[in-house]
Amino acid sequence: MHPQLLSIKDFSYPLPDERIARYPLANRDESKLLMYRQGQISSGIFSELPDQLPTDSLLVFNNSRVVEARLLFEKPTGGLIEIFALEPHEDYADITTAMNACGSIRYKCMVGGASKWKAGMVLQKQLLYEGSTVLMEARMEERRSDCFVIQLNWTPADWPFAQILHLLGEIPIPPYLQRHAEASDAERYQTVYAQNDGSVAAPTAGLHFTPAVLQRVADAGIGQAFVTLHVGAGTFKPVKADTMQGHDMHAEFLDVPAELLPKLAAATRIIPVGTTSMRTLESLYWMGVKAAHMPDIELTGLEIQQWEVYDRWQALALPPQAALMALHGWLEKNNRKRLIIKTQIIIAPGYQFGLCKGLITNFHQPQSTLLLLVAALVGPAWKDIYQYALNNDFRFLSYGDSSLLLP
Repeated sequence: MHPQLLSIKDFSYPLPDERIARYPLANRDESKLLMYRQGQISSGIFSELPDQLPTDSLLVFNNSRVVEARLLFEKPTGGLIEIFALEPHEDYADITTAMNACGSIRYKCMVGGASKWKAGMVLQKQLLYEGSTVLMEARMEERRSDCFVIQLNWTPADWPFAQILHLLGEIPIPPYLQRHAEASDAERYQTVYAQNDGSVAAPTAGLHFTPAVLQRVADAGIGQAFVTLHVGAGTFKPVKADTMQGHDMHAEFLDVPAELLPKLAAATRIIPVGTTSMRTLESLYWMGVKAAHMPDIELTGLEIQQWEVYDRWQALALPPQAALMALHGWLEKNNRKRLIIKTQIIIAPGYQFGLCKGLITNFHQPQSTLLLLVAALVGPAWKDIYQYALNNDFRFLSYGDSSLLLP
């Protein structure tokens, strides 16, 4: 069956409100770990993960950093307007470029209280930081069907946008936590290896890792690699259509160094840490398939659209090494040391995996594209996995417990 025909109601389960983890545990690596191996389910503690991984594994992490994308402005007449910075305007080639912009930027945003933002009204926000007055102004430039385009200007004008957000914004914790961000979220809603600014939601599977666990992974001889996929707010977008053909999958920027591709090509067993790492890896594979079949393809042609893998490319699949090295060759030919590009890939039952042979992930919302991804990997066993988690007091969603899935 084509994934377009899947009914999202078939990917539901009862999630009691009390099973949603509102806060993280005191210690990251003390969360529970569900292990699924070829049909067998067991449980342990996340700190035991290095002992549970196959020795030929290569773990691939998403090192994107969550930016303080929620900005609260007070109107001159009182009252608050909330601006949620989603992604750069089309003027900017990618998120990294936007995060390094100085002085001003145009950004696609969600706006809370937009009806109270009168035409021509300039919003201001400021604070004193290390002897400098940091001032940001916001002007509404355009209303679109799915967002607002906001012009943001700030001083000091030589400070990059990422730094301004860090000073003036708040961490945008998920809406299902049903609480405001607290000081502790600034640390705990980031992975310990977060590096590249750009996400508005954390790659939450990585929240369980500590430096000690990462060291034990290395001591076990298990490889580690890093990619970047900047997680957009669309990761929380519910599937409202009855069948998946009515759902518009969100697109996100990935950023991968060319030198990583040969390392991936040489790997025996690639296990992504999180759904965003999996989407990045599988996108790289299909981009490689495209490059192999169309060596003169343009960069924009490499972008993965929502359904094209199923409609065209699965019939032209290649061995992983051939696809990755074709992509590496394309980058070399085009004098690119990094691949910075958008992907809209949707991984759902019926998907043919190119690279990934397992997954480390949290427990996801019912009727979500993230749950579809899990079901694509483990098949109907996802129901047994989630029922086991419910029966054994696992904590769910972003601050919840973890699972190691090895089909």
